[in-house]
Amino acid sequence: MQVVGITTQQEVSVVTKERPFKINEIIVIEDDYQKNQLGEVFETMSYNRYIPLNINGGLIDSNVLNSLSQLGYKVGEETIHLAKIRLLEEAEYPICTGAKVRKPHFKEVKDLFIKCEKDNGLLLGEIKSTEDMENSMDDELKNTLCIWNKENIINQRGVPFIFDIKKMQQYPHIGIFGGSGSGKSFGSRVILEEIMKLNIPTVVLDPHFEMDFSNKCPDLDEKYLTDFKNKFTIYQIGVDVGVKFEDLNKNELKKLLTASGNITDSMSNVIDNIYKKRDTYMTFLKRLEYLAEGQRLGSEKKIYDKMNTSEEVYEKKKYSDIQKLFLEYNTKCPAASVSGVIWRLTRLYNEGIFSKDIQPIENSIKEGKLIVIQGDMRLIQVFSTYLLNKLYHKRRDYKDAKYKEVENSDFFPPFIIVTDEAHNFAPKGYEAPSKSIIKEIAQEGRKYGVFLILATQRPTLLDETVTAQLNTKFVFRTVRASDIATIKEETDISADEAKRLPYLRSGDTFVSSAIMGRTIPVRIRMAKSTSPHTENPFDELSLFIESSKNKVFDIIKTRFPIKEMELDDILITLERNEINMNIKQLESELDRLVADEKLVKGENMWGYFYDIVDK
Repeated sequence: MQVVGITTQQEVSVVTKERPFKINEIIVIEDDYQKNQLGEVFETMSYNRYIPLNINGGLIDSNVLNSLSQLGYKVGEETIHLAKIRLLEEAEYPICTGAKVRKPHFKEVKDLFIKCEKDNGLLLGEIKSTEDMENSMDDELKNTLCIWNKENIINQRGVPFIFDIKKMQQYPHIGIFGGSGSGKSFGSRVILEEIMKLNIPTVVLDPHFEMDFSNKCPDLDEKYLTDFKNKFTIYQIGVDVGVKFEDLNKNELKKLLTASGNITDSMSNVIDNIYKKRDTYMTFLKRLEYLAEGQRLGSEKKIYDKMNTSEEVYEKKKYSDIQKLFLEYNTKCPAASVSGVIWRLTRLYNEGIFSKDIQPIENSIKEGKLIVIQGDMRLIQVFSTYLLNKLYHKRRDYKDAKYKEVENSDFFPPFIIVTDEAHNFAPKGYEAPSKSIIKEIAQEGRKYGVFLILATQRPTLLDETVTAQLNTKFVFRTVRASDIATIKEETDISADEAKRLPYLRSGDTFVSSAIMGRTIPVRIRMAKSTSPHTENPFDELSLFIESSKNKVFDIIKTRFPIKEMELDDILITLERNEINMNIKQLESELDRLVADEKLVKGENMWGYFYDIVDK
């Protein structure tokens, strides 16, 4: 391999007859006038006599052709492989034409790729185009993972990509960008597996109900698998965790109520007037309902009449309280707004959100576990606002107390917050309940040891302040031009790499990180666990239909042959086994069994009948 054509201090062209070049391959240039230079392939081409030389002003120009001839290459007679190389560091002088080029030994590039020990970082995949260093690589870095290669699983051959998570103290927060089917969710799963390995407390907001790590990947060899069952806990909002109503302030309550519908200015005013510090759910609701009842009665006199005609002491006390509330708040709180607050409040209560608290989450964080919070997007958005505020300020208060040398302050560990659909939690251009706390953590969290990992299909829709704070970005296949433009603006991905984004294979990613100092192409490793949603929906449908037919057949198989006049009796038998059908549905089911050749259908003088094949 040799340098050809006109060179600069940043780029050169290289030629060889031995083999084609790989995109992102690292090579060593041995220049006689300066120290060896490391370069990365960013454009490749192979030429032979069947290909014309004037290829749109690409690699082959007159300078390259002249160099090839002078170096003894028989242009037009043999296959020649060319590459454009970008130097990783600017050279002191332009590279000398004719300089020899070779593959690097692993020791020459180890510091470039390996930033920490494998047991101290996140082992996420294989660095692409590093297979040639397999033999010279350190033994402890070999056979550490498996990757999916088009049709099957293969053992790692290239240099493993190990992310130094401790460097997040200097370069906080991670963004994971990629379109549907790009491997973004798969990459997130692998990152979370590695975080669990290090026992780092992590809160995962999971609106898709897919971050369950119980099931091991059935395709991996046992030596690559890990049992995560004691490493994570799943909590559902309203079932396992919720909001302790007494701990809410007015602003937190307003944000929670937006989960049931938008809050108008008038409703906000109702909460400002009616809500009292340390209210329970029942005391606040009772005050609202008493005011609403007074407004339905419509006047102080009617309330007074109700109080005087009441025979029970309880009733008299009730209407006395209604009268006081009516006199104090009727003019301040419109009836429609009071009813609106009551409706939103009771809806949240019925969903169970006020029946629990966040104590299980706090306990799991202190145990170093990964906590998965599940619920629909509407509930997670609002609950996460309350949760993240509480957790972040517990950590912040601890760090402030430690700085002030306050004795006996309760330790609260650093932790990571992870979410998919991040553009819904911190959207650009409009407010969302969780946006303010996400922005605060993005800007201030590093000082207190609270970090973000935000995944989204639409980086363009993510708040710009948050995006700017993501010091490491995993960029999977992205098709939309607006998203690619955002990625180019927010990362050091080159124009050539940006052109490749729409064509990346699922599971391939560019890692643009201040920790690594450059963009690195990575093939994400096989996950050790599987999502509960990996079953093909069409296979699921076929299995359901088959099991349904088998269930009916197994219940009635001792009743064959079945005559037309006996179908009502068959329906009763099925109903006793919790299968409800009408005559038409039963006939359709039996006809399907005929089509599957389990039954035959015939006729006689009493009508049609069904019987088992070859009975």
